[in-house]
Amino acid sequence: MTNRSAPELRVVGLPGEGEAVAQARAAVTPTMTAAATAQRYVPVGDVDLTALSTELTRQAGAVQAGDLSRAEEMLTAQAHTLDAIFNQLAGRAAGAKYLPQLEAFLKLALRAQSQARATWEAVSAIQHPPLAGYINQANIAGGHQQVNNGAHARETARAPTQVQEQTDGEWLDSGAAGARRRADPSMAALGEVDRSEDAGR
Repeated sequence: MTNRSAPELRVVGLPGEGEAVAQARAAVTPTMTAAATAQRYVPVGDVDLTALSTELTRQAGAVQAGDLSRAEEMLTAQAHTLDAIFNQLAGRAAGAKYLPQLEAFLKLALRAQSQARATWEAVSAIQHPPLAGYINQANIAGGHQQVNNGAHARETARAPTQVQEQTDGEWLDSGAAGARRRADPSMAALGEVDRSEDAGR
């Protein structure tokens, strides 16, 4: 394991800012903490912590300005690295003599392959971002329509049967019933005329 010197960070205080406050601010600054972590993994010897933090701040500023070229470069390199890991593990799986080893190598190989695919999808999303508001167009109806997945339609379809069905299980003919109701007053009037004629005789 490579021996690394203790990280040294040169913090420049803001106007009117004391040393303790400046150190605290640096301790919670994202690029500062990321630089301290990245310094432990950089494979090219000791890297000055302050310079690394300064470079991360510059790259973060580029992203905030809309320049994602560094992200594309990083993800592309990682996708190729993941592909190399996949092929290495798949090759070990092919040479495994026992089933547990075969399963373990294949599981790790396919996991690397899945991560490589997801990384390429991230690159594609950067180059071709989805249209704003495209997802929100689903289930939007014009006017006062409401999406109810057909539940209300089923209740509406059952409503006439509940009105037309009597308690004894017979069905009513609404048209015939209405006709009888309209004819009943006329029949009563004819009955009165017949009785008056009989009385005159």
